[in-house]
Amino acid sequence: MSNRRDNANARVVWRLIAVVVFMGAAAWAAVPFYRWFCQVTGFAGTTQIATQESDRVLDQTIRVRFDANVMPDLDWSFRPMQTEMTVRLGETAMAYYEAVNNSDQTLVGRSTYNVSPSDAGYFFEKIDCFCFTEQELAPGERIEMPLTFFVNPDMLDDRDAGRIRDITLSYTFFHMDTQKSARADTGASAATALN
Repeated sequence: MSNRRDNANARVVWRLIAVVVFMGAAAWAAVPFYRWFCQVTGFAGTTQIATQESDRVLDQTIRVRFDANVMPDLDWSFRPMQTEMTVRLGETAMAYYEAVNNSDQTLVGRSTYNVSPSDAGYFFEKIDCFCFTEQELAPGERIEMPLTFFVNPDMLDDRDAGRIRDITLSYTFFHMDTQKSARADTGASAATALN
């Protein structure tokens, strides 16, 4: 009788351990999975990344507005160098943003971005963008950062996005901890060297 009870208790313990391990793995995978989901679907205004220009350019135009924000812990000025532009659907366009480090120390920033209305995110395609990498600015340094993009002409055929004629592209710069960044780079280099 005691052995049966011990075996039943052991099974319960192992099941609980399996649940805890599964929950930990699910929590670890949640952020990359959500990022991937947003990238693939354009959910919440997440833009797409294009490897080449559109093969189709239409005569219909759309107005793209540009917005810039900086989190309070990053002592930068950040602004679009043009507030808006009108582009044809499928036409490759280039816009510029300006960043200035107002502090007396070198700062590293990284930007997040989204498009509104959110239905347009799936059709807003970036070919090249300063948001793909971290930006490091020395004290007082000013840089102009390019963005190359197009709005996919397939947007016209979409039931929800087909009526959109104005898109706002918004960036927010965050302060990056350079020590954490250096540790991550060192760890990645070490892992690469071992393989």
